[in-house]
Amino acid sequence: MAFEAIVKKQITSLKGPCIKFIDMVSHELITTVYQCISKLSAFPQLREETERIIITEIREQENKCRDQVLLLIDIQLAYINTKHEDFIGSASTRNPQNVIQKGWLTISNIGIMKGGAKEFWFILSTESLSWYKDGEEKEKKYMLPLDNLKLRDVEKGFMSSKFVFAIFNTELRNVYKDYKCLELACNSQEELDSWKASLLRAGVYPERDAEQENGAQTFTDPQLERQVETIRNLVDSYMSIIYKTVRDLMPKTIMHLMINSVKEFISSELLAQLYALGECSALMDESPEQKQHREEVLRKHSALKEALTVIGEISTSTFTTPLPPPVDSSWIQHQRYKFDAFRAGVSKVGSLFPPAQHNPKTRRPLAGRSSPVNTTASPPVSQGDFETEKS
Repeated sequence: MAFEAIVKKQITSLKGPCIKFIDMVSHELITTVYQCISKLSAFPQLREETERIIITEIREQENKCRDQVLLLIDIQLAYINTKHEDFIGSASTRNPQNVIQKGWLTISNIGIMKGGAKEFWFILSTESLSWYKDGEEKEKKYMLPLDNLKLRDVEKGFMSSKFVFAIFNTELRNVYKDYKCLELACNSQEELDSWKASLLRAGVYPERDAEQENGAQTFTDPQLERQVETIRNLVDSYMSIIYKTVRDLMPKTIMHLMINSVKEFISSELLAQLYALGECSALMDESPEQKQHREEVLRKHSALKEALTVIGEISTSTFTTPLPPPVDSSWIQHQRYKFDAFRAGVSKVGSLFPPAQHNPKTRRPLAGRSSPVNTTASPPVSQGDFETEKS
C-alpha cells in the first residue's frame, strides 16, 4: 500500500534527529562533568582518574540509550496501527468525506429577484463542497461534487469590501441551479488564501494552472487527485500520532538511561572504583602550585600565631592607674571677687591723697640709711585681703 510505504519512510527518517538529540544530551552532560571536576585541580591524578571513570560510564549509557531509541523506532516500523483511536482512518473516526475546512462564505452572484447575496456555513471535504443554513449543520442547502471544478479569481467591486473567488465547471455545466459559476465571498484576504489552499488540497485547481507554457498537456485526473489527497490526510494523521509518541518517549528514555544512571553511578560506585585502583596515596599527591600555596598559608598561620602570643604577653604585663579626681576650683572665683573689691577700695583712698611733688634737689638717701618714714595714714588691711593679694 502507498500509505504504509510512505509512513514507514517517514518513521525511518526520525532516526537521525533522535540520534542527534542523544549526542547533544551526552555533550551537555560531559561539559557539566568537566565543570565539576575542575574543583579537583589541586590533585591532578585524582582528577584524571575521576574524569576517566565518569566519562567511560557516560559513553556506556549513551550507547545503551541509542540502542533503546533505535529499538523504539523499529517497534513503530514493525506494525502500522491503523486502529489507533486518534487515527482518522480508524473505524471509530472514519468519515467517508474527510473534512478539510469549515467556515462562513457568502454566495454573491445570486440576483436580487432571488433573494440577493446570502451567507451560509460551508464545509469542504475531499469529495464535495456543501453548505448549510447555519453552523449547527442541521439544514443542508446544497452539496456540490468536486468533479471537473476549477477555481478562478474575481475582481473586487468598487463599493464592495468582500474578497471574492469563483468556482466553475470545466465542461460548461451549471454548478448551482441555473448558474454556470458560483461566486463566493469572504471578509479578509487571509480567509480567501485559506479557502484557496483548501480547495487546492481537495483537487480544485486554479484556472491558470490548466494553461501550461509551450502547449504542454496537463495530466489532471480528479479521481487520482482525490486519492492522493486522501492518502496525504491519512499519512498526516498517522504521523502526528508517531510524532506525539516519540516526543513523549525520547525525554523519558534519555532521562532514565543516561542522566539518572550516571547520577546513581557517581553517588554509589565512583568512590568504590577509586579505592579499587589501589593507589590512594598517589591519587592524593598535590600539584606544585597547591604545595606552594599550602606552604604560604602555613607561614602566615605561624606568623599570626606568634603575633597573637606577643599581644597576649603585652596585655598581661601592662597595668594602668586610675586618674585623680577632678580639682574643685570654685574657691578661686570667690577669692578673685574679694581681690577686686580690695583694689576698688585702694583706688578710692588714693584719690583723696594726691601724690607728693618730686624735688630734684632733694638728696637721695645714702646706702645703708633708712628712708624717711611716710607718716601718711593708710587704710587698715585685713588678713583676708592680704591672703588674696598674696595669691
